[in-house]
Amino acid sequence: MSSILTNTSAMVALQTLNMVTKGLNETQNRVSTGLQISSGKDNAAFFAISETMKGDSNMFKAINEGLTSTKNSVATARTGAERVQDYTQDFVERVAFAQANGVDLGEVQSELDDLVQNITSAIQQATFNGDDIVSGAVASVTAVTGVTRAGGTFGTTSITFDAVDLTAIRDGLAAIDLENLDTGSASATIPDTLEEALQFAEAQLDASIAASNSLGVTEKSIEDHQTFLSQLTDTLDSGVSAMVDADMEEEAARLQAYQVQQQLATQSLSMANQAPQNILSLFQ
Repeated sequence: MSSILTNTSAMVALQTLNMVTKGLNETQNRVSTGLQISSGKDNAAFFAISETMKGDSNMFKAINEGLTSTKNSVATARTGAERVQDYTQDFVERVAFAQANGVDLGEVQSELDDLVQNITSAIQQATFNGDDIVSGAVASVTAVTGVTRAGGTFGTTSITFDAVDLTAIRDGLAAIDLENLDTGSASATIPDTLEEALQFAEAQLDASIAASNSLGVTEKSIEDHQTFLSQLTDTLDSGVSAMVDADMEEEAARLQAYQVQQQLATQSLSMANQAPQNILSLFQ
């Protein structure tokens, strides 16, 4: 039976066209945004997980940036400590030279005083952004290296490293006065002979080497933590991508198919709308 009031074929064709248009719009949105899941409407579970993982990734990136500042402070301190070590090595060599007979101790002492001044300058310059970990002002430094969600609650892990006291090395060297030896004071902190002066200087050299090595180990440890955080954020970002990113090859193929289907559905609807016109021929 044909009816001019109800066109069933047109209704079916219109529903088909609406479905195709909806699918086409969704595909175009995925192509334009690059996301298969862009809101909780698309997939609530995956969207919630992906947002949590994005938050973790951003936190790790922020921590990594903070560690960069700490690493720069340690690297600057290590450079200063190595410079102090070089000056201390020169100091030991000059004191060793003073052991020979006929050496003008006054001239050697003048050289030693200059080296102490150079060490003082190196200590003052071995700071980064106000962080002083070489003068003995602080005993240790703590840096946050990760955020955890154990048991559904936030926690942090950190690394603590010892600061160094280059001023103590400087003061130990400054206590050596080659022009005023054999005082008979028998002090444990002031050398009384040239031999004791050399022993004092070598002890400070050992301390400077230990300080340089300590800061070097700390710098390497921070770099290792940064490498781990970079790998961790890459893993999290890859996980988020696998959950919410659109497969562009698949979407491209789907877009072509929807465009063809839309054209066919439009033609089908046009043909269905022409059906009532055929009824006119019955009245001619």
